[in-house]
Amino acid sequence: MWDPAKYLSFTDHRSRPFHELMSRVGAISPRRVVDLGCGPGNLTETLAQRWPGAVLEASDSSAEMVAAARERGIAAEVADVADWHPKPDTDLVVCNAVLQWVTGHTALLRRWAEELPAGAWIAMQVPGNFAAPSHVRIRELLAAPQWRAALAQVPLREVLTVLEPEAYADLLLDAGCEVDAWETTYLQRLSGPDPVLEWVSGTALRPIRAALDEPSWQRFRAELAVSLREAYPPRPDGTTWFPFRRVFVVARVRS
Repeated sequence: MWDPAKYLSFTDHRSRPFHELMSRVGAISPRRVVDLGCGPGNLTETLAQRWPGAVLEASDSSAEMVAAARERGIAAEVADVADWHPKPDTDLVVCNAVLQWVTGHTALLRRWAEELPAGAWIAMQVPGNFAAPSHVRIRELLAAPQWRAALAQVPLREVLTVLEPEAYADLLLDAGCEVDAWETTYLQRLSGPDPVLEWVSGTALRPIRAALDEPSWQRFRAELAVSLREAYPPRPDGTTWFPFRRVFVVARVRS
């Protein structure tokens, strides 16, 4: 279950990659703009502002996120990104921090490139920090004896599915697109008690939260908090540096 409030608590850090992704999209007057994995809709609103003449299509797999987006006036729908097919007038597809959850999303990217009209844009961004201490510590705790059985069915699928920028570039170039791919590591300065724990609670820990009852979840959080404090010690002023790598791809279907 996604928690829109928890997700939005780090809105500045989470929105910056989106804006940098969209700055490389050169669409002038797209007929239809699609936001797959729209979340609570705060970033979808910027798409409507940039292209007010476009039909805006938005969806998310989380009913809670869709409800939050609808409260903003966005006509979002609950849908699985893996089931999406572009309508004939789709000129831009945005997929921000979503595809890391989708096993086999490379096949989706190839299909979108085939089904989109000539000149259409694909803009995607995925976290690339799954070898970072935060995720290593989560995986270590999942494998610990006290949690191994209870969380045996909780894979961190994104570890297996996210590619390097060059691999995405090769994939979409071979699919007939012009491609711009890059990576950025943001040195995020977080504040508050256990800020890295709070960050991953809104994203990477979501499947773990769904698998545990409340007392077990609080015990898991408490154990992970100790480990994350060790991996990310606070500065003397109480803030914490949290490096976060992201992978970006902007592709345009060739005419």
